[in-house]
Amino acid sequence: MPYNKKHSLNELDPNLIARQAKDAHQRTLRLIDGLTPQQLVGPRLPIVNPLLWEIGHAAFFYEYWVLRNHLNHPAILANSDQLYDSITIAHDDRWNLPLPSLQETLTYMERVLDSVINNLSSSIDTERDYLAQYAVFHQDMHNEAYTYTRQTLGYPAPDLDIPRQHVSVTADLPCDASIPGGYFMLGANPQHGFVFDNEKWAHQVEISPFCIAKTAVSNGDYLAFVESGGYSHQDYWDEEGWQWCQQSGLQHPVYWRHDSAGWQEQHFDQWRELSLDNALIHVCWHEAQAYCRWAGRRLPSEAEWEVAAAGVPSTDNRSLSEIKRRFPWGNDSPRLDLANLDGSALGTINVAANPDGDSAFGCRQMIGNVWEWTADTFAPYPGFTPDMYQDYSQPLFGHTRVLRGGAWATRSRMIRNSWRTYYGPERNDVFAGFRTCAL
Repeated sequence: MPYNKKHSLNELDPNLIARQAKDAHQRTLRLIDGLTPQQLVGPRLPIVNPLLWEIGHAAFFYEYWVLRNHLNHPAILANSDQLYDSITIAHDDRWNLPLPSLQETLTYMERVLDSVINNLSSSIDTERDYLAQYAVFHQDMHNEAYTYTRQTLGYPAPDLDIPRQHVSVTADLPCDASIPGGYFMLGANPQHGFVFDNEKWAHQVEISPFCIAKTAVSNGDYLAFVESGGYSHQDYWDEEGWQWCQQSGLQHPVYWRHDSAGWQEQHFDQWRELSLDNALIHVCWHEAQAYCRWAGRRLPSEAEWEVAAAGVPSTDNRSLSEIKRRFPWGNDSPRLDLANLDGSALGTINVAANPDGDSAFGCRQMIGNVWEWTADTFAPYPGFTPDMYQDYSQPLFGHTRVLRGGAWATRSRMIRNSWRTYYGPERNDVFAGFRTCAL
């Protein structure tokens, strides 16, 4: 794991990070609870990791960066590098490792957690806090991965022990938001606190006027494409997408089926009636592009997406103001009435829900519910310099696609308008949907 100290250090609260680390640990325990030893290893697939390996890897990340590299502590587990270093251990080899038992792995995780928390309370150390915050968000991302792994492998839905809350739903929002052109600062700035290297730094881009859907594509929207034979018409797919479509053999999203009871969707190990008003999820970039061609629409660029989420119109609505919001609704931290995050709904919700979370342009659920594919290939911002974990972004530049906004399983403590994630265009196992723009 190459280490680069040329990252930006902002003042962080070590006590808050300690609480977050405990919470992330408890979420991990919830996400693996009830799984058998066989399920914790699972089948050898290119899109998942063995869960027993992955939970140890997340603990190793804390140990490697915070305890060993920064604080010079001795290794807690003597052979942890040979077991859990994701850079040096090939994906297919992770099923062949002499992994500790679940109980031994949990003991290792707890020892690492206790040591990190004790150090967070011991002194002022800006770089330690940066690395610890990085490790918490790294674990949060793996917790989301454990969640979609349970979906991919058809395991029972996790019990996250989160009270479900009613969310308000307004009338359908079929129209587009009109976004004026102007100049916009794309990316994060140092005042945002902790940010990842691929968000750095905010730089001016020129935006042409455009129109973007106020809501993400719903299951009902996409069903019309499916029932029109969208997966059988090559004209809707580019060459790479058509090859993916043919190889997959799909005629609809991967977790849909149609039988005498009508259209159904798989939710972990259960089949249920397709919720037409809920946001579409588990579609790849190729599927999103094909839908857009069928509908006479297009995907937004990631700059357009961030403008629609974070931008504010000028007083005469003819251009963009210099104001930029941290979240679509403003700068207040996410709440359940604003965004579907943190796993509380255990799935997607109605695309017209959470009106209080609208952006300044009236776009709904740009944070939460589903990650949203954009048109762009993942690339560095001008002047990019990798942070301490140099393999976080760099290896993915040029051949993955950008997604924005977070999903229902994403932790609210880490998401914001400038957050960028990335997956290969073939990935339909992750919590991804999309919204469209007018041509």
